[in-house]
This record gives sequence, structure tokens and C-alpha cells, in this order.
Amino acid sequence: MNSFTQLSIFLQSHAQMYRLSAKVAGLLKQKVLACFFAFFAIGSAIQGTLVKLLLSLFTLFSLLCANFAHANLLNIAPETVEAQAWSIMDAQSGQIIAEHNSHAQRAPASLTKMMVAYITLKEIQAGKLHKEDVLTATPVVSTVMWDESQMYLKAGEQISIDQLLAGLIVMSANDAALTLAEKISGSVPQFVARMNQEAQALGMKDTHFSNPAGITMSDHYSTAADLSLLASAIVKTTPDYLHYSKMPSFSYNQRFHHATNLALKMDPTADGLKTGYTKAAGYNLALTAERSIFNSTLDKRRLIVVVLGTPSAFKRAEVAHKLMNLAYSYTRDEEVIPKQHLIAELPVIKSTLKMFRVETQQPTIVTTSLYNQPTTIDLNNFDLATQRLQVMDINQQIQTIEPLQSTNTHVNIELNEQRLTAPLMQAMNLATVSIYQNNQLIRSLQIENDVHIEEANIVQKILLWFSSLFSVFSSNDIKAAKLYPLNQG
Repeated sequence: MNSFTQLSIFLQSHAQMYRLSAKVAGLLKQKVLACFFAFFAIGSAIQGTLVKLLLSLFTLFSLLCANFAHANLLNIAPETVEAQAWSIMDAQSGQIIAEHNSHAQRAPASLTKMMVAYITLKEIQAGKLHKEDVLTATPVVSTVMWDESQMYLKAGEQISIDQLLAGLIVMSANDAALTLAEKISGSVPQFVARMNQEAQALGMKDTHFSNPAGITMSDHYSTAADLSLLASAIVKTTPDYLHYSKMPSFSYNQRFHHATNLALKMDPTADGLKTGYTKAAGYNLALTAERSIFNSTLDKRRLIVVVLGTPSAFKRAEVAHKLMNLAYSYTRDEEVIPKQHLIAELPVIKSTLKMFRVETQQPTIVTTSLYNQPTTIDLNNFDLATQRLQVMDINQQIQTIEPLQSTNTHVNIELNEQRLTAPLMQAMNLATVSIYQNNQLIRSLQIENDVHIEEANIVQKILLWFSSLFSVFSSNDIKAAKLYPLNQG
């Protein structure tokens, strides 16, 4: 077979490269650059150099496309967003709708306190603390400087955990953060270690905390993407946080404090999460809102927006609010696989159980784009009154961009196992679900099942052996994995 025949066959089959599972693509990603440079080092010594060059470059391109398949659902021009870094996340699907510089490490300022509240509320859920518990402030509160946000706690003063949480979230009180830290972990350094442990558990890979209050330090940083993960964990795991973050004001010891999240006044559906400001960080905001959904199998939808490094308190609210509304208007959530849906059946060896049923434990939600224009989105063109993008056409007439009414999505399911061998008592990722919109991968996930299969006893094994003897004459008894296609419209 000559080189050009090889090239022809390769081009005919290259489309399969885009359907690599996320797992395979992730493994190959680490090797792409090494293979790329290795090719050029030895390419001149290989017969058919030109064709092999084309093949290698095409392979590299395909792999990169596979790895970047989870592209932004909305392509928003970064220069139209007045923030240094930002991210929009759908809380149900976990998908990133749009982002810019979301993995750039920046000073989080008081967005740090979201982690303090998250840990505190987890302790309450575990029964280790109670909101009505009364604490005695220790001398640690005296370390808060006069120009820092605080409740003005004095050593020896008694205060409830409920009040501390309100002070922490609404007043952004540094003394509340330190008091809770000491109570939970015994000391501030030990609590900081806990903060970093929780961050790692949430997948916040580009985050490191050095203090509970958000004081600017060289080794205290996070990202818009990581803070979105934290925000998502809060609304899902510790939703009591929202009771505090939607409070319009809070007073303590005759000190009245208005909530600094101005987006709460802009949007009645907004109920969190936290503001932050330092000179180094700029004005930061983690915003979330939950809205009712019409004409959908889902009742409500929650979005999370994180903006970092905006120029003012008003601008952070305005930008986050506009990004939030844009995402609500031009994306939607779809249930592509219902809860407890049969995906496949896997044959079982060494057990009386013949086939194991692979089923979804939770409904599979996917966020899809309702924007089909070839141009990038100018955030300044989004009209809050109409909730639509309005642009000038070639005739200098205002054109309204209406969201799509239907989406071109399909689901591909690949089995990770073809058979199971007893005994098994563990959670297993049995299938990979890949969801495409317009042939672009927009979400991939693993179907995990708790597999509890007992091994057959001696008597049962003898019976199975005899059964296998008779099955020699029957091809119908040969079990193979069964994949059940989804009924898609």
C-alpha cells in the first residue's frame, strides 16, 4: 500500500477521531506535544515524509479538537465584558456556558469567605455545630485591623453561630471568619489547612488559601473556574447559605450594614452569593439566581456567574447580571436521559446472575445553546428590557436575534465493560455518555453503578457447568453485552 493510499484511507475515517471518549482524549493529550516534536526529529529519515507530515498534522488537529470539544456554548467577545476574568456555569449540568481567563490565578478577596461558610454549614449538617450555639470571642478578633470589614467583636463577647454566619456573608466580617475558624479547627492555621483540603476535594486545582478572611497574600489565590466549583457545591450541598446571602441587610450591636451585592436589587431571582474587594483583586462577585422554566421537563434552573477584577461595585453587579440574563435567554437545560433508565445489560461470569442491568441513577441534564449566529456576541448588544440581543444589519436596521426553538442534539453511549466477573462489591463506571450538539461534543459523563454481585457457591457452580454443557448446542445461550438505544426525537 503506497503512502497516498494510506492518506486516502485515513481521511475517509478521520471523523471517528472526534468521537473519542473523554477518557481516551485525556490520556492522549499528554502525549500530543511530545509526539509532535518527535515526528519532526525523525521525519526526514522516514520514507514518504510529506504524506506522513500531513497524517501527523491531521492527527494532531483531530486530537486537539477532541480535547477542546467542550467549547463555550456562547462565544462572548471578551473585550465587551468589563472584567479581568469570568465564568458562567449551569448548576444542574455543571457545564461552562462561557468563560474568559477562568483559570487565571487571581486574588479572590472576600470570596474566600464562601469556603468558610461552606465548611461551617457542613459542620452544622454533621451535627458538630448548631446555629443556636453561642461562642465566646477570643483574642484572635483583635488581630483584625481597623480598615478591615468586621463586626467589631471584642474578646470575651458572646455571639451565636447564626449571627456569625450572617456577619460573615452579609457584612463580610473578618472577625467572624477568624472566630468560626478557631471554633471549628482549634486554630486559624489548622482551619486554613482544612480550607485547602476542601478545595482539593472539590477539584479546585488552581486554588490555595492562606487565610480565612481573604487578605491579599502572594500564596492566597483562586480562579473564576474554581470559585464556580465552590459556588456549585454551596448551592447543592449547603443551600442554607442562600438564607444569608439573600438578606438585604444585617445589624449587630447597633451597627447596620446593607448587603453589598447590588445585583440582589437588580434581579428578584438572585439569592447569592458573595462580594469581595481589595486593591489587588479589584471588585469581585459570585452571583447565582434560580428561575422557573416554562415548557420544560425541569421546574427550575439555576445559573452561577463569577466575575473577577471589575472596576467598581456597580460594574461587577451590572456585568454579572447581564451575563446571567444572556445565558438564561440563549441557553437551556434538556433532560436527555431520565432517572433509572436502562442503558445496557452486561453478562456476568461466575454468578447465578446472568445479566447486570446498567441504569442511570440520576437524570442526565445537558445545557444547549440557543444562539446560532456565526459572529461573536457583543455583551453591550444585549437588551435587558427585551432579554434579547439587538444588532445592526447591513441596512443599519436594528435586528433582534431570537433564541432557537429546537436544538440538534444526539447522545452516544459507549460501554466501559463488556462483561462482569463475580464477586464484585464496588462502584464502577460502566458506560460513557457523550452528548453532541451540531456534532460538537458539549458534555461527557460516566454512568456509575453500585455493583453488588455474589459469586456462585460450589453447588451453583456445578449446576452452571452442567448448563454450559447443554448450551454447546444452543447459540442462543451465548450472552453478549446489550446496549439499549435511546428514544430520541
